[in-house]
Amino acid sequence: MIPWVEDIARKNDSSGHALYIMKDGKTVLEHYGGYHSFEPGAQKVNPTSRFNIASARKSYIGLMVAYALYDGLLKIDQPVHDYVKVKDPVFRGVSIRHLLTHTHGIGEGDSGLYTEFTPGENWSYNNVGVDTLAHLVMEMYGVTISSFLQGRIFNQLEWVETGWMTETSHELVKIIGNRDEKPMDGLHPDSDGTRKNLFVSARELAWWGQLHLDKGKVGNRQIVPEEVVNLATSIHTPESLLDELPRNGAFWYVQDIPRMKSEIGDAVPAGSYQILGVTGPTILVIPKYQIVAVKMYNKRYNYGGADYLRYLKEFSNRVADACT
Repeated sequence: MIPWVEDIARKNDSSGHALYIMKDGKTVLEHYGGYHSFEPGAQKVNPTSRFNIASARKSYIGLMVAYALYDGLLKIDQPVHDYVKVKDPVFRGVSIRHLLTHTHGIGEGDSGLYTEFTPGENWSYNNVGVDTLAHLVMEMYGVTISSFLQGRIFNQLEWVETGWMTETSHELVKIIGNRDEKPMDGLHPDSDGTRKNLFVSARELAWWGQLHLDKGKVGNRQIVPEEVVNLATSIHTPESLLDELPRNGAFWYVQDIPRMKSEIGDAVPAGSYQILGVTGPTILVIPKYQIVAVKMYNKRYNYGGADYLRYLKEFSNRVADACT
């Protein structure tokens, strides 16, 4: 796995990378390479280096949504209009299930939201469902996503390398565009959890996956109710969706059968789930093999081109093949 991760870093011109794999709750592989950026004097990537995990953050938002379903604040097939004060016609016919699984059919352009397809009849990846649900659950609980997770999970487990960052720190890995451009810091003034400024170390992202794999339990402590984890990682996609399209839980990609447009490889067994970000961070959980695998990069559009799905599937296939 290490040569493959390093080869992808070279091909995509990522300045830094990390690989962290757990098996049966124990670390079996931990590797760090490269630097926080291409700038002179940049720090080497190390165990405390924190990468901006981009869209992999949706698994954190998804868990709070799963809590809301568990607590009865949301009902998965309830229309979105039953929960929002402003009755935007673009949400007509859209349910919580549709928002969770990228099947809501709402597009977002320069002039605002628009209907792209009938809810539940197709799949299109964008941030509309994520943003809508994020603000909805914050309103319901009366707290931010970051404070909710901090109090219920991060503080209890003494995680200090996970958080939505507003200020620079020597632990934070920069985001690379082109090598000759100034790297981006990935920070945002807001730390409520709705923005793309979640920075996590490779090991704490793996522990996040392990928390899900162990159904919310750490040692003898039930940190997250088991049913909340089940709600986050079970398929909620409408059954009528075309076979080639991905299946999702609470934003996680969930494997049932191999699907052409899924980001999970065909060799990965059913019941596994994965989520990734545009800069290359990926977390893969394979319950059948008791495996959690995390890779980290810091290059935007880390998998470019028309054949991007092949690259996304290759990582999970390699992890699965190594287990058989």
